[in-house]
Amino acid sequence: MNHKSIIIAGLAIALSVSAHAATSVQIAVGTNQYSELIGGPAVVTVRQLTIAPGEVLPWHYHPGHVFTVVKQGTLTVEDGCGGVEVFTAGQAFEEQSFRVHHGMNLGTNDVVDIQTFVVPLGFPTTVNTPNNERLCGPPQTVDDCKNGGWMNFNWPRTFTSQGDAEQYVITGK
Repeated sequence: MNHKSIIIAGLAIALSVSAHAATSVQIAVGTNQYSELIGGPAVVTVRQLTIAPGEVLPWHYHPGHVFTVVKQGTLTVEDGCGGVEVFTAGQAFEEQSFRVHHGMNLGTNDVVDIQTFVVPLGFPTTVNTPNNERLCGPPQTVDDCKNGGWMNFNWPRTFTSQGDAEQYVITGK
């Protein structure tokens, strides 16, 4: 078999394997001159996201606020720190700013979500982690940092002590 035949055979096999990828349909985008959620100018984006059965989205975070309504199916959301929540049609939830997570469709039907993003002007709605790395953080409350909890966080940085992690929660630095 010559080199061209191998390439053609490889392409035929690749094309016969169906890959699923979430589809995102942007419904509307607008600029808010001042958002109290952001403390300044923001972009509000509304989209419909469809996740195929068996699909696992990459690890990612949002640099602003996200409100999600599950329109169809059952969405499983895994937090980078290990927590798992399941949402069904008709349920809604808010995603924490900068918190690493990913969504999964563990069911047999499509999951359809309607999402509203409120992000600072100039920021994307979603940022995937490098190399699809699972990261834990950031801490959201001072209680997250207690009883050794501060040692679990590695995003957006590691912490040297409980006090260091608590200071991050209070000041964002």
